[in-house]
Amino acid sequence: MLKLYGGARSRASIVQWYLEELGVPYEFVLLDMMAGEHRQPAFLAINPMGKVPAIVDGDLQLWESGAILLYLAEKYGSTLLTPEQRAEFTQWVMFANATLGPGIFVESSREKEMPRLFAPLNERLDHQAFMMGDTFTVVDAAVGSMLAYMPLMLKIDFAGYPAIQTYVKRITERPAFQKTIGAR
Repeated sequence: MLKLYGGARSRASIVQWYLEELGVPYEFVLLDMMAGEHRQPAFLAINPMGKVPAIVDGDLQLWESGAILLYLAEKYGSTLLTPEQRAEFTQWVMFANATLGPGIFVESSREKEMPRLFAPLNERLDHQAFMMGDTFTVVDAAVGSMLAYMPLMLKIDFAGYPAIQTYVKRITERPAFQKTIGAR
């Protein structure tokens, strides 16, 4: 069975949400980050960087939330992607982790980056229910989780971005979201 390693409040919840969306059975291994369990030899053998999330799926040991999400989508998802579609999915997952998250969660860049990032996202979501169209995908787990954390952690209400507001409401009402991120 796939094992997901994470802390109580970590990006492992994003992976857990996506696993629930996919209906993939998994074991969640909760590491006590305050006690340093992520720095112990047993976990460092899985992720030598000592960070969560990480998964073990058979012989595969994988870390970095974006890489894990893309792997899960390819292995367990029902959508067969062309190389072009795969590249676009990868682009958006990387955007979530490398551009959207740091742009908004780093306080020194937030005011400058919010309109730069939110305006095109709002435009995109004004024309479709989910990031890639009418169906929830791995991109929604990546981008949607970042957006869903913003009102909770930063008190951002997306004023002036009604399509983002509607999107966040739509994804946070999903049963898998409620079971994982919404339950914390």
